[in-house]
Amino acid sequence: MKQKGMTLIELMIVVAIVGILSSIAYPAYQSYTQGARRAVAQGNLLELAQWLERNYTTTGTYVVSGALPITISPKSGGRVDYDITAPAPSATAYQIIATPRAGSGQAGDECGILTVNQAGVTTAASGAPANCWKY
Repeated sequence: MKQKGMTLIELMIVVAIVGILSSIAYPAYQSYTQGARRAVAQGNLLELAQWLERNYTTTGTYVVSGALPITISPKSGGRVDYDITAPAPSATAYQIIATPRAGSGQAGDECGILTVNQAGVTTAASGAPANCWKY
């Protein structure tokens, strides 16, 4: 008589293979999404830096009146990965900081806090890999 279907052993082998593939694929997926979200935050930082440079061109100072146009990243949508601040820009200098929001997918990102200043110098948290700004 010909057997139809699968045995329990065959099913358990398939489950084990799927488990092994998942344990490899999920961390790679998380790393990819963190890199993509970091790239969005970097774009937002550079956009805000350009805005401050335009302000400097028209007013002669980096000091702004009112709120910054970008305070979260991404700029729209329900998910917020980074909080963006530019603490007390002076007449001739500024530093813009993107801090991963606690509880977001970026909270465990190895690059941590991202910054850019008026000279275009970009940095990441101390101890972060050198390629944090290379996307």
